[in-house]
Amino acid sequence: MCRQRAGLSGNRLIVGPALLVLMIAGSAVAQTRPAGYPSKPIRMIVPYVPGGPTDILGRAIAQSISDSFGQPVLIDNRPGSAGNVGTVAAAKSAPDGYTVNMVAISFAVAPSLDPKLGYDPLRDFAPVSLVASVNNLLVVHPSLPVKSVKDLIALGRAKPGQLTYASGGNGGAQHLAGELFASLSGVKMLHVPYKGSAPGVTALLGGEVMLGFTDTLITLPLVKAGKLRALAVTGEKRTPLMPELPTMAEAGLAGYAVNVWFGLLAPVGTPAEIVSRLSAEVARAVRSTEMRDRLTALGAEPVGNSPEQFAAFLRTEIARWALVVRSAGIRGD
Repeated sequence: MCRQRAGLSGNRLIVGPALLVLMIAGSAVAQTRPAGYPSKPIRMIVPYVPGGPTDILGRAIAQSISDSFGQPVLIDNRPGSAGNVGTVAAAKSAPDGYTVNMVAISFAVAPSLDPKLGYDPLRDFAPVSLVASVNNLLVVHPSLPVKSVKDLIALGRAKPGQLTYASGGNGGAQHLAGELFASLSGVKMLHVPYKGSAPGVTALLGGEVMLGFTDTLITLPLVKAGKLRALAVTGEKRTPLMPELPTMAEAGLAGYAVNVWFGLLAPVGTPAEIVSRLSAEVARAVRSTEMRDRLTALGAEPVGNSPEQFAAFLRTEIARWALVVRSAGIRGD
């Protein structure tokens, strides 16, 4: 019988094949787990108000990472300018792995709206991971006499400029969803921006505005309670949470598809091994049964990909929304 062994033979170290594999694997683990990191709390900047979808997802991911790291991941809400205020703060933070930025789809739209953002979305950040994607809802106040997308389009054409819709801020995903709807349907609507998704939904509940392209995470319970009426989902496929709801395309608006996504960034210059470690933690978190069930219940589809994959995704999204902004004539504040 042959025995694998590790020992000294004269001045030579003899290493068995099995032990050699373990040593290589251990070295790889050491490379992905920087010594001593993290040794203090990590700050997660969420550039939106508390209670919105980015905040909800950010807190869920922060708790999971905190449990794994054994260090607190503290939420720092910095709302303003459709996420730009907090994102500028994140871009200017020390690239030491102790500041990360939870962003949404508006991060990819902002460059087309404002050439003087105070940061470059590709040059000033190190992508960590795409966290989740959400299929939003087209909802109306119950007092609006419509039961379908076709009804809404007919009403809007009969009363041009009289339909009002809420968004979480100028140039954000909900604003773009509304502008795309108006462009494809030929319905002229009045956009009413609020300082975050949650205040926009509150205004919709109070009848201050008539409709919205709202976040499933905070709207679905209101729809099920009968406080809002859902007409369709905004993405390319139906949601298992309300399978009876058609997509916008199925409801008669061909070519319409808007999915809202959320991702994690670090300031550029953050050591690659730390970025990789954070990315691995996000992937582990969103793929766990507990987190997957939690996100699915909120209408979110877990993702969790590599820094390289997220970087490629960001480049595609920035180019895509630049075309939409130009064709719709959307201008920043």
